[in-house]
Parts: sequence; structure tokens; C-alpha cells
Amino acid sequence: MYRTFPLLLILLSACTTPNTRSEAVPEVQEVAKDTLIAAGEKHFKSLKKLTFGGDNAEAYWSFKGDKLIFQATNPAWGESCDQIYVFDPFTDDLKATAPKKISINGGRTTCSYFLPGDSLVLYGSTHQGNAACPAHPERRTDGKYVWPIYPSFDIFVSDLNGNVKQQLTKTPGYDAEATVSPTGDRIVFTSMRDGDLELYTMNIDGSDVKRVTHTVGYDGGAFFSPDGTKLLWRASRPAPGEEEAEYKALLKEGLVMPTNMELYVGNADGSDARKVTDLGQANWAPFWHPSGKKIIFASNHTAQRGFPFTLYLIGTDGTGLEQVSFSDQFDAFPVFSPDGKHLVFSSNRHNGGTRETNLFLAEWVD
Repeated sequence: MYRTFPLLLILLSACTTPNTRSEAVPEVQEVAKDTLIAAGEKHFKSLKKLTFGGDNAEAYWSFKGDKLIFQATNPAWGESCDQIYVFDPFTDDLKATAPKKISINGGRTTCSYFLPGDSLVLYGSTHQGNAACPAHPERRTDGKYVWPIYPSFDIFVSDLNGNVKQQLTKTPGYDAEATVSPTGDRIVFTSMRDGDLELYTMNIDGSDVKRVTHTVGYDGGAFFSPDGTKLLWRASRPAPGEEEAEYKALLKEGLVMPTNMELYVGNADGSDARKVTDLGQANWAPFWHPSGKKIIFASNHTAQRGFPFTLYLIGTDGTGLEQVSFSDQFDAFPVFSPDGKHLVFSSNRHNGGTRETNLFLAEWVD
């Protein structure tokens, strides 16, 4: 579920998206393909802009690698609240035709993901609590940037026509940020069911739920490794005392402050968890490199004002940090295709001076 950070504080939720909405989005002019790639972006053989307006984020590949499912708020598509869409990034022209909408029951939706076979998807939704879009928190007088943790979020399975087939979570409180193992046997998600934002895994049908993290702080945005044996996620670890008290107080308000997060890796059962990054500020939206030996992620650790966010690679042992994107804009939510040949990510680059966040598709070069 996730939003961005100021000005990009819209699309970070991880599954939530940092927010970069604008009141009016001018028509986007066609941009020559080669100009989309910034100097220094040697891992991008080519770069294609996939969406043209609104806030678009958290695009995830089908198992076959021929479709993307993502969340977007786009007034041009008749929506002012995050909804789930699916399309073919290689053939569909979203400048001419809106993608197919999957979340047809209202509410706010987030963190969609394909299930094995690609005929079903899962996503988090608040529609069962209320079909209306839940309000975003008002700007705080203390100036803190926070994400809402809506207690009405639950995880649902839908077909590609929007028909809900199953509700996977039914416990009180926030359940979202679900992703599926590449091996197709388990789901990992974030839940408040035990009073803190922890990671859990379950079978594809929602059975055999197991808690895998047990430390105070926000554990979320998790992904299984390519072989399904490990987990990668982002986490906050408030220090005992004032920091921890502040974290718990915000949590009681249904809020979390995502401005200090690092990346962690552990076994799929939660054992042997260890910190991979120690960079400071917000390190999030991680995804496994196809080799299983590196991680791509977004970070603002070099930023003086909290932005921009930039893509980096790092070894799973915490060594070999390498900058990937150089746009000096918000770049986040990087996800490799199953065959490792393409990378989809969200960016504010080439948005005509607006706050819109679009999806981009890169041919990847190691």
C-alpha cells in the first residue's frame, strides 16, 4: 500500500503509494524515447513511458510476464481514489485507451498481485467497510509526514473481470501489502492483528497463517526471493523510549511515520532476519534482482530535504551499493519481469512540471 514523500510524498505505502497529486494535469506532450533515459542510467537499454497522467504505482508482473497489474488515481479514468487496473505493457496504449479496471466494488484499493495461472489476482481493499473512498489524513500541525493504516483494509481475490472470488483475511484491523511467492505456494502480507505492523505468510487459499516478524516497528512491503526460500522487506525500528512511544501513539491513531526505514532479509519463516541497509532516512520499495543475490530499491538517503528518491542496487550482504537512476526526480517501485529482461518502475520524470507519477518500462542491462 503506498504513497510518496514531499513533494513526492504520495506513493510510498508498499504497498502504499507516495502522493504527488495535482489539481489539474495538462496534456502530456509526446517525448522522444531516448530522452527518457537520464545520463548515467547504464542499466536501461531503452525506456518507455506507459501511463500519461494521475498517480500510478506498484506495478507487478503476471507469472507469464505479459501483463502488469497496478494501482492508480487518475481523474481522466473517472477515479479520485486508488483503484486496481491491468494491461499489457508491450501492446496496450494507455494514452489512447484506459486500462481494464479490476476493483469494481469501490473503497480504496492497493497492493495488487497475480496468483499462479494469471487468471486471478489479489489486492487490498476497504470496500467491505464502506464503498466510499476513506479520507486521507489532514496535514498535521506538528509537520510530521504520516501514512494512514486503514483498519478496513482486507485482502481479496478477484478474477480479471472484477468478480471477487474469495476474502483471504477477516481479522479486525489492517491487512494489506500482500505479494505471492514466485513458486506459487505462499503469500506474504502485513497485518495489525496482533497490535503491531508485522509480516505474516499464508497458503494461497488463506489457510495456515504464520507470523514471521516479532519486533516493534513497521514491517511491510515484503517479497519472496526468486526461489521462494527468503523474504525481503522494509522496516522501521524505533529506539526504546521516546521514539517507540511516538510510534505506538501514532499507531493508535491509525497512522505510521515512514521517514526512517531500512531493508531486511530473512528466511521465509522469519528466521535469521538481518539488516541489509544502514543508510538512514527512507529506504523502501525493495525487489529482488533475478539472481537472488542483489536487491533493487528506492532511497532518499543522500537527499537534504527528503527528496528526490533514487533507485539503487545493493548486494544481499549489504555490499556493492550502486546508483541506478539519475533523473533527479522521484523514482521508486522497481520490479523485474520474471525473465529479468525488463524493469517497471514509477517516476515523476517527464511529467510536464506537474506532480503526476507515471509508470515506465525499461529494457534491463546488467
